[in-house]
Amino acid sequence: MSVFMQAAEASGKFPVYFVAVYVIGFIAAVTIGSIAWYNSKRPVGWEDVKKPDYLPEIKTNKETDTNK
Repeated sequence: MSVFMQAAEASGKFPVYFVAVYVIGFIAAVTIGSIAWYNSKRPVGWEDVKKPDYLPEIKTNKETDTNK
């Protein structure tokens, strides 16, 4: 840990782009995970809960095969 602190002090500038990549990645992971969770099979007790309107409908292979 002290090696990283020394490297930051030596350059004299906080690595803003380095941190920004992690922040944007975290937001993307939470967003994609939330969409996947809402489109997954509902857990016990959540079967009748309506999906929010702003989430896209994702078709799975099982759904497209049964529609033929």
